[in-house]
Amino acid sequence: MNPPARDVARRPLPAWFDDAKFGIFFHWTPATVPAFAPLTDSPFALAERHGWDHALANIPYVEWYQNSLAIEGSPVQLHHREVWGDTPYEQFVDAFLGLQDGWSAEPWADIARDSGARYVVFVTKHHDGVLLWPSALSNPLHGARWQSRRDFVGELASAVRRRGLRFGAYYSGGYDWTFGGLPMHDLPSAVGAILQSDEYLAYADAHWRELIDRYEPSVLWNDIGYPMHADLERLFGDFYDRVPDGVVNNRFDYSGKVSADFVTPEYSTDAPAGGQKWEATRGVGRSFGFNAVETSVDYLSADELVLLLVEVVANGGNVLLNVGPMADGTIPWLQAERVLALGWWLKVNGDAIYESRPWTRPSGVTRDGLEVRFTTKGEVLYAIVLGRPAGSSVTLGDVPDPATGDVRLLGYDGALRWTRRGDGVEVELPGRRDPSPAFTLRLS
Repeated sequence: MNPPARDVARRPLPAWFDDAKFGIFFHWTPATVPAFAPLTDSPFALAERHGWDHALANIPYVEWYQNSLAIEGSPVQLHHREVWGDTPYEQFVDAFLGLQDGWSAEPWADIARDSGARYVVFVTKHHDGVLLWPSALSNPLHGARWQSRRDFVGELASAVRRRGLRFGAYYSGGYDWTFGGLPMHDLPSAVGAILQSDEYLAYADAHWRELIDRYEPSVLWNDIGYPMHADLERLFGDFYDRVPDGVVNNRFDYSGKVSADFVTPEYSTDAPAGGQKWEATRGVGRSFGFNAVETSVDYLSADELVLLLVEVVANGGNVLLNVGPMADGTIPWLQAERVLALGWWLKVNGDAIYESRPWTRPSGVTRDGLEVRFTTKGEVLYAIVLGRPAGSSVTLGDVPDPATGDVRLLGYDGALRWTRRGDGVEVELPGRRDPSPAFTLRLS
């Protein structure tokens, strides 16, 4: 008889996750062979405006290609017939896995480190059911054809850990289209496609336990729910026994009946109510998987990535930013230049981000109208000014008087002159400001 799973409901959040603030997500699936999705808004915005039937037919996520292809009249279906004719999705799987010999985990791990990320989450199985590790439990319909020969999961885990980063595993626990569910064309069919059979639960549970035992991921990142009769408390308890400082996201059980370590809004920077730890996730562009029709205008700029990170961190969250490699594993240039620029900004301003906590209020405005975001660390207050002041000084409103300490500009060696101006603190800035998207004042 198995011992009872330990109580996970009162478990405190491991500090490393709250300290990390920034992670890189990698979505790499057979759908990157056709690499097409319409250039629309997020599915949540589409659903709010036009309903879920429209959102699912026009979803901008490449990794949903197989479902989009099954929806009559969808942009993906029309594109597929024009470009690929009657090619079945199975041929994309064969083509994708046939490219694996030339892949290396090293460039992926390098870009994650150089972006300033503290952890990496890798998609081990998406909704199409293709496994990116040589599992002992093959897909019951497709067998070994539906999994990689190489251990992509293990190679990437080792590479990122050699660079001092944490490794996490994503697994689509709710959807696996080899077990059914296609097409999901409206909200009832999308909810009904969340698998509930005993067969599937045994399959998914075995995969999660294999991932935990082989790779000891620091993050379990499930997606689209899980069979309702699963013993999640036992799964989580066994995971915490194996990885005591591991964390679990909320997408195993959206009802909140089973405790999770953090919640995961998607393509949103709205902090959830209740004060629970949260992680905002999105792609650099409109899709998680690589979309060949996206151009520079469809990607967040480097400046926008900085502002995204600052906004989320000031409100107590992390950012999990997705990089979508091409089918052969190449990181697209337009994505690389942006995340590397974010890493450059973090080299200077990272003290205000990593290990920080929200201040008594997340935001303010300078006297000349620039937005400010606040973080704190111990006795230090960081004021991250978004933009560039018109003059040689900046006045922060309603901040404590640094009379017993000093004011410094991150990236500049030396204290700055400051003066109390009414309810604000005016700080003289050194020289001409670099036109970066944000600079940080440290008030101690």
